[in-house]
Amino acid sequence: MNKRNIHTFVLRFLEAYNCTIIEKSPAYVTAKLSPEADREMTGRPYYWSFVERTGAPAETMTYKFIFDPEQMKLEAKPKAAATATATATATATATAVKPPPAAGPPASGGSPMPGAPDGSSDSILGRYFGFVPTTITTRVPQDEVTFGSRRLDQIFTIVRERGKFVHLFEEPFPTGATYHAALVYDTWLCLNYKVELACDRKRSEIHSLAIQLNSGEIREHFHKQLLTKSLSPKLPANSHILPDTISLSKAVNALEMTLERKISAYDHSWADEANEQHRSEIDRVESYYNGLLLGAEPEQRDEIEAQCRNRLQEIDWQHKPRIAVSVINCGLFHLNAGRTPRN
Repeated sequence: MNKRNIHTFVLRFLEAYNCTIIEKSPAYVTAKLSPEADREMTGRPYYWSFVERTGAPAETMTYKFIFDPEQMKLEAKPKAAATATATATATATATAVKPPPAAGPPASGGSPMPGAPDGSSDSILGRYFGFVPTTITTRVPQDEVTFGSRRLDQIFTIVRERGKFVHLFEEPFPTGATYHAALVYDTWLCLNYKVELACDRKRSEIHSLAIQLNSGEIREHFHKQLLTKSLSPKLPANSHILPDTISLSKAVNALEMTLERKISAYDHSWADEANEQHRSEIDRVESYYNGLLLGAEPEQRDEIEAQCRNRLQEIDWQHKPRIAVSVINCGLFHLNAGRTPRN
């Protein structure tokens, strides 16, 4: 992922969690987290348990997510210079218009308390320390959100956990338009698979397969088709969903068989080459440790054999060819079938 991809992804994440964007630029974004995002990201379980027990209004944190640290430093220099100039000007102006001290003693009623120049407040902090700040400066935590960073990995984890399953409906017409005819919806079960072909090298593939639960039709690259549609978690009005004729377990089995047939049709010469390399590495390690065992003392044999077993296990993990399939996420999608229901 490049910086632009990360920027777009994080903004979509914050929007999905209803966070408030305070400041935004290509280099960073400052956002006030929503309660749901604060629970997921800040690691404050004691604070949220206190809020739940007492019913106190929750105060969420504000974060600055930095996508380009170098660009942010360049943007910060003119702002810092402008802030320093404004502060110096304000200080000079305040000094110029400051009234002279009173010549005589204060009127009866006592002198104003330290920390309260106008005598209008009697603060304990002002009484002992002589000054009480009237404004509180809140520090905004900053996190670099670059590829491989801790914060981006955390966001990826949240998305994976919360986005494992979705249930969406296609919006057949733009918001605000009217449509009087009833609509028929087909139900599609989509599974996004990750296929890893691994030996001492690795190749990863994403397969998006879907099956219609009414007819049994199977489509590949289903995720790309969904990108062209407007989806909503709410069922549109005046719509009819066809009943399913295929159970979810049978649908999943059908998709797995389709993926298995697709993978079996691959050219697996890479696995044959990996097996040869695997066998060569095993022979080399066994020859080395067998030589050590021949000249080893009896009390050293157990240690040498344990080292040999560990090394052989490492070779299996590194060189033995294997294909691993996992499900990234899945969902039920009700899509407009383009026909009206039968009477």
